[in-house]
Amino acid sequence: MKVAFSTQDLAHVDAHFGWAKHIVVYDVTPDDTAFVETFDFDGELEEDGNEDKLAPKLAAIGDCAIMYCAAIGGSAAARVVAAKIHPIKVAQPEAIDGILVKLQDVLRGTPPPWLRKALLKGQPARSDFEDEAAHV
Repeated sequence: MKVAFSTQDLAHVDAHFGWAKHIVVYDVTPDDTAFVETFDFDGELEEDGNEDKLAPKLAAIGDCAIMYCAAIGGSAAARVVAAKIHPIKVAQPEAIDGILVKLQDVLRGTPPPWLRKALLKGQPARSDFEDEAAHV
């Protein structure tokens, strides 16, 4: 599953989603993490009511299941959720490496329902009823 991190310094989740200078993406499994890509953003990133500046960021995280950030505005959060991406706010700057380790620990255990759902992003829809029908 791909996971995005809003960051100013490329090492910590320390940025508001809309104001982030960078978004770093990793592929995460219970056994491995792999750096995928860094997306860089410049220009006027501060809050100004211009929702169009979110489009490149939404495109950058489009295939991610989770997006970590320090903060996110209501309309941006709605757009992220509509793209089937689970936004997670961190209370204070946190090292991306540490978050990756914690996320892997959760994946190796019994992930909560929201995370199990996020893991299915990008996979073809499957009905459990089909399995049951085969056994009738």
